Order: sequence, then structure tokens, then C-alpha cells
Amino acid sequence: MNDLAIRILSAQPGKTHLFSVGQAGFVLKSAAGQTLAWDLYLSECGERLEGNVGFKRLLPKLLFPEEISFDFVLASHFHFDHFDRDSIPALLANGRTRLLAALDCSDLVEELHLDYYNVAYVRPGDEIRAGDFSVRYVNCDHGTLAPHAVGAVITVDGKRIFFTGDTCLRLDRTEEILATGEIDVMIAPINGAYGNLNEQDCARLSKAIHPHLTIPCHYGMFASHGGDPGVFRRFMLEECPENAYLLMQMGEQYSLPEENKK
Repeated sequence: MNDLAIRILSAQPGKTHLFSVGQAGFVLKSAAGQTLAWDLYLSECGERLEGNVGFKRLLPKLLFPEEISFDFVLASHFHFDHFDRDSIPALLANGRTRLLAALDCSDLVEELHLDYYNVAYVRPGDEIRAGDFSVRYVNCDHGTLAPHAVGAVITVDGKRIFFTGDTCLRLDRTEEILATGEIDVMIAPINGAYGNLNEQDCARLSKAIHPHLTIPCHYGMFASHGGDPGVFRRFMLEECPENAYLLMQMGEQYSLPEENKK
């Protein structure tokens, strides 16, 4: 078993843990030990599917689906780096893991012959209780090619983590997020391609939402995607110097501080 799987499984009980898995992928572990995976890209299916060296995986694989069982796997939309068609069947093979997927993933679920009993489809406005996690799905704007893409505010152990999903900057929708309560962690893309926030957009959204911590994602995996954490850092210092941010390495673990508990 590799190091990341061991650290997820053995993370200290009584604390809320967040693990970066690369691209837009993260794992949340509750204080009671339940796990939720968001938009994991664990395979190398991008180049195979796209036939394009721009989608060759450039970062190492740190987690293997056969090594770990999650309680919940979430897919924000059907793009291969969010619904990893080479990994999701293995993640669900135990018959216990539940998949919560955007509506546009339904064709892939059918194509892969996944167990319908363990799959639920979601849309903005839905609120689902998933064990220790309360998932409130929110709108995002990933363009006309992925109109059913979703973001989510996930509440666990009294903390709120906002995954923006793949989206452009829509400051007109910040009230939807703020209505869920104060945000402890905001995780957002900075690649600025394919309809996503760029580095400055992410800083501006952080200024509008004012989370306790902003974590950028969706960079470094593919040559075609772009995104520079150094540029993001500069814009954070320019746009909202009072906002804390964290640049996470692949495989890095962050334990949410107890004082943020509500």
C-alpha cells in the first residue's frame, strides 16, 4: 500500500483532514473516520481518450483505487479528469461506496455498467446527507459543453468546505455560497482554460467569499491546462492580502483547525 493511502487510513481520529490528490482531486476524512473523495483523477486516461499529448499525465499517481475504499465518491461533471472512467469502476467495486454524480455523468455510468443502486445524480440546489457529510450542491458555470456541472459546499464536523467545481468567475452568484454560512476552506481552479477561473479570478472570488483559507487547484497535471501557483500567490497579495491561502503539494495533508468549528 502506498504512503498516501496509509496516511488517509491512519489519519488521527477526532480531527477533520483534507488530502490533495492532484488536479481537482481531494479527499475529506471526518473526525469519526468516514471518507469522501471529490473529483479524483487517478489514471492516465486523458491522453488515451483525447489522443493529445496536451493531456498526458505529468504528475505521478499517488493513489490507486484498489488500495482504498471511500464511503462516498463525488463527480462534479463528466469530463475525464473529474469522472475518471478508468478508476471509478474500481472505486465502486466493493459494493459499498456510493457515487454522487452530476446529471451529465449518466451516460458514463451506463457505459461502465456501474451498480445503479450505489449511484445518485445531483443538481444545483440539492442537499444530500452522506454519512458524516452534508453536501449542498451549488451552481457553477463551466460553459455550454458542461451545463450540468456543479460545485458543492460540504459541511463536516461543523466546518464548511466550498468546492467551486470547474467554473468561470461569477461574482453574481456569491450570495448563494454565503447563504450556506461562513466558509472555512474554498478550493477553486486557477488554470484559466476551458472556461475555468484563472489565478486572478480565484483571488477575486476569495475576496468576495472571504473563506478562512483558499486552496488553488487544477494546475500542473496537463500541459494544455495552464495555471501558475506563483501568479496566484501574487494576485492574492494584491487583491486580498488579508486572506490566508495554502499551496498544497500532491499528497499533502491539511488538518482543519479546531477553532474553526461552528
